[in-house]
Amino acid sequence: MTAAPVPGPAAGEPALYQPIALVDLLDRVLATGVVVTGDITISIADVDLIRISLRALLSSVGTLEGGGQ
Repeated sequence: MTAAPVPGPAAGEPALYQPIALVDLLDRVLATGVVVTGDITISIADVDLIRISLRALLSSVGTLEGGGQ
């Protein structure tokens, strides 16, 4: 189980965390889509040798075809 924020009843209240199943979390991510980014740097003696920037879009095919609606 994972904890996900649930919005409070009023705009000024903090989000509450409730347990959520991994399947439900994956369903929410695929329904809306998410972009994951990361950087990898390989260095020796504080000299950067290789830098790799990664970006991945995670979404379902239906979401991409429908424009996220």
